[in-house]
Amino acid sequence: MVEFTLPKNSRITDGKAWPAPAKASGALRAYRIYRWNPDDNQNPRVDTYFVDRDDCGPMVLDALIWIKSKIDPALTFRRSCREGICGSCAMNIDGTNTLACTKSMDDVKGAVKIYPLPHLPVVKDLVPDLSVFYAQHASIEPWLQTTSPTPEKEWLQSPQDRGKLDGLYECILCACCSTSCPSYWWNGDRYLGPAVLLQAYRWLIDSRDEAAGERLDNVEDPFRLYRCHTIMNCAKACPKGLNPAKAIAEIKNMMIARQI
Repeated sequence: MVEFTLPKNSRITDGKAWPAPAKASGALRAYRIYRWNPDDNQNPRVDTYFVDRDDCGPMVLDALIWIKSKIDPALTFRRSCREGICGSCAMNIDGTNTLACTKSMDDVKGAVKIYPLPHLPVVKDLVPDLSVFYAQHASIEPWLQTTSPTPEKEWLQSPQDRGKLDGLYECILCACCSTSCPSYWWNGDRYLGPAVLLQAYRWLIDSRDEAAGERLDNVEDPFRLYRCHTIMNCAKACPKGLNPAKAIAEIKNMMIARQI
């Protein structure tokens, strides 16, 4: 029988409302944060916190660090560079996948609502399990492959060919685009997703690489490549302003071109 409701242990409940700081020097900002601990056999919940704006930096990641340091040390999330480079702090903020370190709390109206990246297993709190995502990335063999003799210094590339990599090499594998894609939600175990396919095109278009045929063979599959339906959520969600859908379309064009 089809079940149209979530199992009882999957339903998100109202969690704890933590008291506001007693000696707040400035305006308070409410944060509603997804919490789940696999060890306590409890349903996921949403806890409410209040952050002293005058004692905290302007970004959402600043607020998370402030909460963990001053209110709830058990709050769990990933972070590293704080500069929008590593992709560690990707999460769903105010209904959009983005990086907590580059998202200003002033861009959010009302309470700041934070959840882990959607449609992925959750390790704990705001930490998603990216094991499948990283395995898919490894499957495209994201490194330079050549058959020519190795040069004494480096592989040369013209400025024009180097320019073809713009809009591709900047991807930080944060998974914001892939986890915003409905096709990836439905077929995440077989469809490579926007981020990995953008990375695949980055190597296909690199003039120094000599394995284009093998790379195209690797992604030519009804699910690995062709589940993209150009919904464009990926381009909207990318915090680096990249367009994975365009890269996927270019791979499809390469598939056609080699049949002619």
